[in-house]
Amino acid sequence: MKKKKSDPAQDPSQVRAKKHLGQHFLKDENVAKKIADTLSYQGYDKVLEIGPGMGVLTKYLLEKDTEVHVIEIDTESVAYLENNYLHLRGRIHEKDFLKYDLSQVFGDEQYAIIGNFPYNISSQIVFKVLELRDQIPEFSGMFQKEVAKRICEKEGSKTYGILSVLVQAFYEAEYLFTVPPSVFNPPPKVDSGVLKLTRKENYSLPCDEKLFFRIVKMGFNQRRKTLRNSLKNLNLPDNLREDAIFGSRPEQLSFQQFIELTQKIEPYAVSDK
Repeated sequence: MKKKKSDPAQDPSQVRAKKHLGQHFLKDENVAKKIADTLSYQGYDKVLEIGPGMGVLTKYLLEKDTEVHVIEIDTESVAYLENNYLHLRGRIHEKDFLKYDLSQVFGDEQYAIIGNFPYNISSQIVFKVLELRDQIPEFSGMFQKEVAKRICEKEGSKTYGILSVLVQAFYEAEYLFTVPPSVFNPPPKVDSGVLKLTRKENYSLPCDEKLFFRIVKMGFNQRRKTLRNSLKNLNLPDNLREDAIFGSRPEQLSFQQFIELTQKIEPYAVSDK
């Protein structure tokens, strides 16, 4: 007699981790609870989990006094969640987080974002959070350890970069704890790290924000050069380029100094507005 094939919607062993989606399913309940506890759940009443998989983290979010939404691109995971997490009915969004207009879900409300993020798109997730920063007071989750460390790094470090500056201009970034490969199925080849971002009380910049982003990216795209050389395409006047700050390399500048640099350049630069 032919054995009946298991249904992924009922059997978790049939929800396969897909390499092309960068999936590594968290299987450690203690780690999941610890991640759920990283948010304060203050100042908002909705939380969006990215990439819930089979809901190991989701179950602990559902214990909190908040309205939980999940966004998942994997159809097998969606089917499993719909059958096993009935409290999520109507709040499971089978969409690509990077492409989906979240105003269709949250309007202009405040909400937090959390998740065990696929390594292959984790930086892109952070860039989108920065775009949505007016609505996201808190963000926490699991990254490849070196990426999480880089986001929280301070100036003067070799790993300090674009994400470090842009994130820290708007959020307080805190590296929380390291997670070994053994808590995942399949285990990744590297350690993971959990970080938390808390939006600053005053997170609007005293400069042209688009120009700020542009200057940070231009500087780090040629990080071995001084800013005098990496920003030469801005066609700034010679007397401005003689300012001492232009003799620095990008990793030497804090986010506050990048703001000061933007303020110096602003009167001379063509805005992207």
